[in-house]
Amino acid sequence: MTYDRRQFLTTFGMAALATQLPQIAQAESFSPSQIIKPPQLKVGDTVGLINPAGVTSAEDIEDAKKTLESLGLKIKLGNHLLDRYGYLAGKDSDRAADVNAMFADSSVQAIIAGRGGWGCNRILPLLDYKLIRNNPKIIMGYSDITSLLLAIYVKSGVVTFHGPVGTSTWNEFTTNYAKRILFNGENVVMQNPASSGETTTTPICPQTITPGKAKGKLVGGNLSVLAAMVGSAYLPDWKQTILFVEEVEEEVYRVDRMLTQLKLAGILNQIAGFIFGQCTNCDPKDREKSLTLMQVLREHIQPLAIPAWYGAAIGHIKDKFTLPIGVQVQIDALSGTIEMLESATISRSH
Repeated sequence: MTYDRRQFLTTFGMAALATQLPQIAQAESFSPSQIIKPPQLKVGDTVGLINPAGVTSAEDIEDAKKTLESLGLKIKLGNHLLDRYGYLAGKDSDRAADVNAMFADSSVQAIIAGRGGWGCNRILPLLDYKLIRNNPKIIMGYSDITSLLLAIYVKSGVVTFHGPVGTSTWNEFTTNYAKRILFNGENVVMQNPASSGETTTTPICPQTITPGKAKGKLVGGNLSVLAAMVGSAYLPDWKQTILFVEEVEEEVYRVDRMLTQLKLAGILNQIAGFIFGQCTNCDPKDREKSLTLMQVLREHIQPLAIPAWYGAAIGHIKDKFTLPIGVQVQIDALSGTIEMLESATISRSH
């Protein structure tokens, strides 16, 4: 659950990082010029389903299997998919082993997380980044999966995908973007739904913070997870990047605190553009004693004088973009669009 991710990031994140510092120092990283795009998916391909973070029930896994099979995919379950170790989906070594095994398995063409929760930060030093680089394939998820996606991008140079997990609502909007980017290799223009409906939870009109257009490599994810990774070796070079973030069930003061952390760490003053997707269920408990979310965003972002907006279809919502981390994009903060300037996947013939 979302509450788990927030609570355990706060309570255990720094302790876990402290125990892993010797291993972090040994990790190998690659320059942006060495980025590798994974092969496209095809109908009939096998997708590895793993739980690198929180626990998922057997019923949810069955539902996820049916969803992915409806896309014409075969499913291979991770060896430790249904493990439980307290609030984690198994011991750190076992969850990391499932990630490494899926990349090493030539019968698996893509990897999707079953759910988020908390726990990916703990396994980052245990991943075989050289193995991953030598066997590039699509890996996708969101929320706590943010740290896994960023670490693989930074340490292996492989493009990763911030998008639906196995237990997400794969409605027409969400599935359309996943198919066009992962199966077809299209350079898509991402834009919020034109109208609201029963399956739509995304605002129709994004709220511009600062108008304008900007180009850069797309990077980002869950704001709490990003803030918890500051100071580690698993965050990218932020120069001329387009940073996207999203949140859920966080009070406005917490969002303020996390953005302040990114600012004090020198991250915000390096980026070329900023997108805040959705802050789901983030209304203050006492409105009279709180700033609004837009006040906080404007105070932090407007002084940067970079294109920025709030309200993209990113986050803990039914309608989700599939966002390729590490790919060049152009954003338009007035229209609220993200245009891919290159494909995120390559044809199998390459």
